[in-house]
Amino acid sequence: MTIVADAPTPVDTVEITLGIDTHADTHVAAVIDPLGRHLGQASFDTTVAGFKALLAWATEFGTITVAGVEGTGAYGAGLARFLTVEGVTVVEVDRPDRKARRDHGKSDPIDAYAAARAAASGRASGTPKSRTGDVESVRVLRVARTGAVRARAKALTQLKAMIVTSPDALRAQLRGLDGTDLVATCARLRSVRDEPPTPSPFAKRAPRPGRLIDPTAATKRSLASIAGRVQALTIEIAELDDDLDALLTPLAPTLLALQGVGLDVAGQLLVTAGDNPERLRNEAAFAHLCGAAPIPASSGKTSNRHRLNRGGDRAANAALYVIVLSRLRWDERTRVYVERRTKQGHSKKEIIRCLKRYIAREVFAAINADLNAPITP
Repeated sequence: MTIVADAPTPVDTVEITLGIDTHADTHVAAVIDPLGRHLGQASFDTTVAGFKALLAWATEFGTITVAGVEGTGAYGAGLARFLTVEGVTVVEVDRPDRKARRDHGKSDPIDAYAAARAAASGRASGTPKSRTGDVESVRVLRVARTGAVRARAKALTQLKAMIVTSPDALRAQLRGLDGTDLVATCARLRSVRDEPPTPSPFAKRAPRPGRLIDPTAATKRSLASIAGRVQALTIEIAELDDDLDALLTPLAPTLLALQGVGLDVAGQLLVTAGDNPERLRNEAAFAHLCGAAPIPASSGKTSNRHRLNRGGDRAANAALYVIVLSRLRWDERTRVYVERRTKQGHSKKEIIRCLKRYIAREVFAAINADLNAPITP
């Protein structure tokens, strides 16, 4: 449903570029011609009906050559999928940098026109992830699993911190326990309570238990609650792991066959590449996306120098690091390489960065082999 719109004006050309600034409730669209002239702007709801209205409004100005969409991995994900299905070429647009915002101001129409200019000029040329295949399923499952893992770690920290300040007798009972034994013991703790109050005949809830008699009883109650949470989260994580295993095993056999690549690492690297890895031009682009490609840092008399890439997908970079650690311990080729580079005067950090770059090349080839091959159950 269109909220605000400028009426289309007659133009001399039939080719236009669409720019869209995305938000949670509304998307603001802007249209420019090949010379960069502003043709119109409009605001649409973030619903399927709104997407259809946006496309119909834009095509009144002419033929859409390309659409630049901000936030294709967030608020603009649904719109990007819709436009792609409708045959519109979609490119991912980064939000304007701070200098541009200081120079030109900030508003939704300004950002939409900036997205259109970036798409028309070729400055924005990245193809967004399709988010329509098994890799998207892996991504959403990993979101749930990551949340569960972090919640369990936080609960375990709370459990151990509470034991430190618990009454002496209780602390002595739990001393020496750790891991699963500690959680199981705490979950079995039972508290002593007073007699429960007499329930009212008009009460709509279950009768309340009796009052906890002392701090020891309250501590046991808290420890049992936290331990039960840890156990529930452990079961949830195991179930999510089973679902991920069922998805990843037939989806990425070549990737999983690489030394040091398990389900967690494979899942993260696949999510980074997306369901459509062909959007990455080559293995160098994938390495840059993972933050494993060195950045040129030459100037003046200083030539052939590079610096550490602190950008890219840091989760993918961490996955590459896990592979490096595994190969440093178990892979003979990696050990020989490290020994040779060490003799050449390189530090361990520099060697690990080089290994990440080499591994990114292997991973990219494996991902392309898996996702471009037919999947057999």
